[in-house]
Amino acid sequence: MNFKKFSFLSLSLLGAFNLFAQNPIFQTMFTADPAPMVYNDTLFVYTTHDEQTTSNFFTMHDWQLFSTVDMVNWTAHGTVASLGDFKWSEVKNGAWAPQCIERNGKFYFYCPIHGDGVGVLVADSPYGPFKDPIGRRLVEGPRVWDDIDPTVFIDDDGQAYLYWGNPGLHYAKLNEDMISIDTSIGNIGVVSLDMTPEAFGKREVEHERYKTNYEEAPWLYKRGDLYYMLFAAIGIPEYIAYSTAPTATGPWTYRGVIMGRHPDLAFTNHPGVVDYKGNSYFFYHNQGLPGGGGFNRSVCVEQFNYNADGSIPEIIPTKEGIVNGVAKLNPFIRVEAETIAWSEGVKIGRDSEAGIYVTNISNGDYIKVRDVDFGKGAKRFQASVASATQGGQIEIRLGGVNGTLVGVCNVGNTGGAQKWDVKSAKIKKAKGVHDLYFVFKGAEGELFNFDWWKFL
Repeated sequence: MNFKKFSFLSLSLLGAFNLFAQNPIFQTMFTADPAPMVYNDTLFVYTTHDEQTTSNFFTMHDWQLFSTVDMVNWTAHGTVASLGDFKWSEVKNGAWAPQCIERNGKFYFYCPIHGDGVGVLVADSPYGPFKDPIGRRLVEGPRVWDDIDPTVFIDDDGQAYLYWGNPGLHYAKLNEDMISIDTSIGNIGVVSLDMTPEAFGKREVEHERYKTNYEEAPWLYKRGDLYYMLFAAIGIPEYIAYSTAPTATGPWTYRGVIMGRHPDLAFTNHPGVVDYKGNSYFFYHNQGLPGGGGFNRSVCVEQFNYNADGSIPEIIPTKEGIVNGVAKLNPFIRVEAETIAWSEGVKIGRDSEAGIYVTNISNGDYIKVRDVDFGKGAKRFQASVASATQGGQIEIRLGGVNGTLVGVCNVGNTGGAQKWDVKSAKIKKAKGVHDLYFVFKGAEGELFNFDWWKFL
């Protein structure tokens, strides 16, 4: 479905409803299989990318990156890696669930290629560029076709572990270089776990391939002295369940379901858990965006608290998502236009000069930015824009799409869709902390592109 085919009334109703919506957290494209990673003061989320399609199978060519410093506004960084980065693989469709981890200032990105095993990419920055350091498949598991959904973890003693697999669960010890496997254990370094009901839950409906509740999508981490293994469970449609262990290699004990079936969830699910700025967050995906479905999914997040005994409570998916952010946004520095709490209609593009920018802007589309701290007040607004058409206006509003109008920035034809110019507008009555809305107005068709903004 093309998001632009909603009627004006439908957009108005969606806009009113989504004043309070936060999930899915990315609206400019379909994303799935979230892999959160904290580095310095920033939370990064690497995702897969479902191409918008009516296909009856996954169409996935690349991996995307988003980041936040406040948990309510997310900056899109675009494609961070793609199947084309693995020259040894001839697979054209199958960029499945990855995970990234930092070690000694380098970033290691473990990428499953459906039908062709698990590869690894390395970069000097979480943003990339990522490159293939070994020029071949990293994992030579029991069945390459089933070697999907890698999760990576570095233990307190420095030993790194890589788990993966559907229908079984396998692991290897990574050498300190993070791009090779310690072959001294298992079958050429690969250990396949004994899939017992005690370890991963008794499957109510027996299946010749799946002996326990474990299905796929493992996520390994440690909290205190306890190791947690979350996974997609119980069959299609998938639940999220978990097991715990006293060591990174077990023995595992099944602990139960974290997220069951709920409206808007896709038939698959994929967990990711991270602690950030004193809170615990659970990432997953649903099919909640317009045009969404089992092959057009969207990443979501919920905040949660562990029980006193370290167990994870049942987590209910919500449309509201994170109600309270962990920081306020400073509007007096350059802010990328693709830093978004919620949006309607827009998408992201990339060029060599601007990098990532907001595009596909039409009349009635909008961007919401949460918890913007104007302090004692702003007097002017600046925006970097580009237009090959008649342009349009950016209505600057507080509190909603029909909220207090504090300024209007006029955007004319700049001479090209990537010919960037800075436009400005006077601002009145913008003081204190508000949710900021950029509401786009103009004639039919695409109006302009939007790279960054700043208040003065």
